[in-house]
Amino acid sequence: MLTLAPAKLVQYLKGATSRKLQMEFPELRKRYWGQHLWARGYFVASSGNVTDEVIKSYIENQSDEHEEESFKITK
Repeated sequence: MLTLAPAKLVQYLKGATSRKLQMEFPELRKRYWGQHLWARGYFVASSGNVTDEVIKSYIENQSDEHEEESFKITK
């Protein structure tokens, strides 16, 4: 099993998503040339003594009552 520090995981995710977004939206590449697309910070919290199944169930059962307020990208 591979273990990865949260800071390194976040670094990889931010790098990969930044590259993918800039490839899909060239205007971002121009706007953020030589700068960072994502902020430097991140938040990590422990779920304590909760199983993966409980967390998965919680996520799957979230309501969509505020769906209209969600951030969406449309082409």
